Amino acid sequence: MKKFTFTALLLTAFLFAANRLQAQDYKTAVGLKFGAYENGPSVKYFMNSTTALEGILGIRSHGVVITGLYELHQTAFNTPLLKFYYGFGAHLGSVGKGVYKRFGSDDNVYNDSHILLGADGVLGLEYKLPDAPFAFSLDLNPRLELATGPFFDLAPGLGLKYTF
Repeated sequence: MKKFTFTALLLTAFLFAANRLQAQDYKTAVGLKFGAYENGPSVKYFMNSTTALEGILGIRSHGVVITGLYELHQTAFNTPLLKFYYGFGAHLGSVGKGVYKRFGSDDNVYNDSHILLGADGVLGLEYKLPDAPFAFSLDLNPRLELATGPFFDLAPGLGLKYTF
């Protein structure tokens, strides 16, 4: 609950500050993604002003997951520095023997390794600092797990990126 409260306060601060700032775009960003499932490095590349590809190498307890996303970006709340984005993609990975955590549900204990394979979605807000090469994002990631499920989860994520 503390993480949610912090994230909500951060997003509110971005919304209030964004009304007075000028737009500043970027082509590529590298950073860290913190999510309900995995945490790890990410790379985002804009193919044009509204379309981006994002790759995430998610490291989790007893496993690793690679996620690829196709994202569409547009200005949010008539504020050029604040972008609303949504998209879709897929993930592939593995989880070893041990506890497998699903966001918002009970833990499942597996006695052997499992492949993770499924479809992902993303819906979020991204804020680019006006005079610094940094961006922050807050998103929801609906995930349909097919290999160990099927099951559906909705997990929050926070991204911190260096832009260039």
